[in-house]
Amino acid sequence: MSEQMSQRPAKPQRPAKPQRTARSGGTVWALVITSAAGFMAALDNLVVTTALPSIREDLGGALEDLEWTVSAYTLTFAVLLMFGAALGDRFGRRRLFGVGLSIFTAASGAAALAPGIGTLIAARAVQGVGAAVMMPLTLTLLTAAVPAAKRGMAYGIWGAVNGLAIASGPLIGGALTEHVSWQWIFWLNVPLGLALLPLARLRLAESHGTGARLDAVGTLLASGGLFGIVYALIRGNVDGWTSAPVLGGLVGGGALLVAFVVHGIRAAAPMLPMRLFRSRAFAAINTASLLMFVGMFGSIFLLSQFLQSVVGYSPTEAGLRMLPWTGMPMIVAPVAGYLSDRIGGRPVVTVGLALQAVGLGWFAAVVATDVSYAALLPALIISGTGMALYFAPAANLVMSSVRPVEQGIASGANNALREVGGALGIAVLASVFSARGGYESPRAFADGLAPALWVGAGAVGLAAVSAALSPGRRARRVGVLRCRWRRRCRSPLDAGDRRSAPRPQTPDGLKRSACPPSSALRDPPLPRRISPPTRPYRGGWPTASRSHPPARRSAASP
Repeated sequence: MSEQMSQRPAKPQRPAKPQRTARSGGTVWALVITSAAGFMAALDNLVVTTALPSIREDLGGALEDLEWTVSAYTLTFAVLLMFGAALGDRFGRRRLFGVGLSIFTAASGAAALAPGIGTLIAARAVQGVGAAVMMPLTLTLLTAAVPAAKRGMAYGIWGAVNGLAIASGPLIGGALTEHVSWQWIFWLNVPLGLALLPLARLRLAESHGTGARLDAVGTLLASGGLFGIVYALIRGNVDGWTSAPVLGGLVGGGALLVAFVVHGIRAAAPMLPMRLFRSRAFAAINTASLLMFVGMFGSIFLLSQFLQSVVGYSPTEAGLRMLPWTGMPMIVAPVAGYLSDRIGGRPVVTVGLALQAVGLGWFAAVVATDVSYAALLPALIISGTGMALYFAPAANLVMSSVRPVEQGIASGANNALREVGGALGIAVLASVFSARGGYESPRAFADGLAPALWVGAGAVGLAAVSAALSPGRRARRVGVLRCRWRRRCRSPLDAGDRRSAPRPQTPDGLKRSACPPSSALRDPPLPRRISPPTRPYRGGWPTASRSHPPARRSAASP
């Protein structure tokens, strides 16, 4: 009786809830709705970059105010992503997806009506709250709607749409700023959000996760720690790196992040369980995502202003000149999704990050006040190809590295680390830029941009190394088989008190483990000559004392 109680899950009815929803429109509707919502959230990361000069002229503000215009969104987006994923797992992913979409749409309208730079920053922060609830649930809703055999291509399309939104943000923002006004970069979200709300209600199936309790302590620790570090990085060159506010932000933020890690290890139900990082695949792809966004976000933040302030392009011309970068995800990402299904995601992601690092290094090498577009074009193409190769398989690698019940937490963690990387990237590269140059003249801008781009290229290069160190498809499959075998071998009491679980008795009277040794989990050697199989082998997983039966010789064989 005690063994049965130890095996009983806490809430057995919750996984069955998605099957009770009859309004699901299938894979196509789920892909369209989640991709469109993800496009909205990803677009607002960098859609303001080409509008920053116009916003500065209209509302005023210094460099640090422009940084907060972008970082207020990415920072709140980052620190609340995992909390939003937990809310969806507990109260229903479709329900919370609609709540986040409503907040995001309303905050977009408020940002368009902002009368000053402070109001705009506040509206951008509220936008980040809505996106933090909405964005992680797009991937979990898509996973629940798509069959396992087709998830690679679905993740590829979803990743391509999100990558296109991030890359095309400068183009869309520049076109709207020049031909209409900068306010329309926010008005654009309002009709799209109003159209997606009823579609999500009618066409998406409801689903739940593990139902773990909400972790308010972890959310506060992560929010305070990241805010302190980003604040110190933004104000470092203005107030001085040895000033009390900057040192307080660095030391206090670092201490809160250390407390967050300790909390994730010791808490019963943390927002981000640190045990997930025991998986080399999960740790490697999330480290690569963090470093990739550090280099990419900070570089785009500065490059979009360089094309207008130094080269002399208008906002639309600057966006069009970046079209080789923005258009490559549309061409390469579906192919990358197909390749990830065929050869695995690790080599595709590694090559993509390496190309992205090469592209940013090319930018840093040729940037000058009189640089021609022909000199920038190869860097644009290489960077766009690398971005597409990264975005398509990265989601599949994240979701396949955890159990299905933990996919909501994994999605929130991966998206949170991306946004953390974006906020840190803008702060770090802008600090390097302001330390070596500034807005005083085109020459000063170019002098500050080159070292900042080298820092971004180095961060993306480290991301490629991290992706290359992740386990391949065969290693993950062997690890899963070993875990399944050991779960089968363990006594039912192991889930409760392992010390009280009886160990099996052997004929010699010694107590030994019920599981075979690690050497027994290896594939047995095949016989030299194997006849055509007459029936499937049903002996279970082979052990050291069990091997395949010898092959029968045919009558014609010598």
